[in-house]
Amino acid sequence: MTLYDAFNRPLENLRISVTDRCNFRCSYCMPAHKFPQGYRFIASADLLTFAEITRLARIFNHLGVHKIRLTGGEPLVRPHIEQLVGMLSRIDGIREIAMTTNGYLLPQKAKLLREQGLTRLNISLDSLDEAIFRQMNGGHAEVSDVLKGIEAAERAGFSSLKINTVVQRGVNDHTLVDLALYFRERGHIIRFIEFMDTGTLNGWKYDHVLLTDELIQQIECVIPLEPLPAQHYGEVVRRYRYADGTGELGFITSVSNPFCGGCNRLRLSAEGKIYTCLFARKGVDLRDLLRSGASDDTIIERITQTWQQRADRYSEERSSGQRTEKVEMYHMGG
Repeated sequence: MTLYDAFNRPLENLRISVTDRCNFRCSYCMPAHKFPQGYRFIASADLLTFAEITRLARIFNHLGVHKIRLTGGEPLVRPHIEQLVGMLSRIDGIREIAMTTNGYLLPQKAKLLREQGLTRLNISLDSLDEAIFRQMNGGHAEVSDVLKGIEAAERAGFSSLKINTVVQRGVNDHTLVDLALYFRERGHIIRFIEFMDTGTLNGWKYDHVLLTDELIQQIECVIPLEPLPAQHYGEVVRRYRYADGTGELGFITSVSNPFCGGCNRLRLSAEGKIYTCLFARKGVDLRDLLRSGASDDTIIERITQTWQQRADRYSEERSSGQRTEKVEMYHMGG
């Protein structure tokens, strides 16, 4: 079974936020001045349990979802997250279980995650420059902490890691070529992400966006690139390879070249709401159905209705000047 929305986009990928908490305070997501020590996040009792998440994942699999990505917040701060990975990995029809993490806790968790069936890791690292990295993550970690996490993932058997880098003009833009070359030498794939206006708290301005074409020019001054074709429907990354054959890199172009037309993702927040767009203003609650004893058919009906009515295309509308209040990214999952 496959669901299609108002623009005939299929539902195929599910992003599951397991917590709204994070051990970093990145300026583009959870700036420290807005989320100080003692900030009240979602109470533990209000988070979906692993059993509830797994039940929903089975339902989404029935509706056509075959890829799951665990997000947050920082997913590794959720206690015993590897148990959830194991539960999800036993669902027939789920072909991939991935995770996006800042990497800080991977030395303790990478082997457990691999053993329980996690198939892919995306690790966030915005600069190799210590001062800039600490500025961007709120001073909560050093570059070496993330590099240790990457090494732990390598030892656990995760190959071809993807490194996520948020690009901000005037902040880390002058360090990006070095970052690309560093991971090229180590066989990992870097993903440069244009600074996006997720939520309303990150101080986004268009002037802070370094457009992808400009960044590509910077990299090509050092090493030529060749474009690669998309690998599947709904791929959000512009893929390139180094012309000398030494690796691949990619660019997420939500601002300069929106990809709303192929978006096949739905997000499930940590407290059980589904969001049909990263820039959504509101979600649809599923937790009330789960905890009131609703049948799978009732839950399927609510999901189906939500997706079939979906007409989101925020990134395309952004260029026309539209601005709206939005749910924060840390809350719904990246």
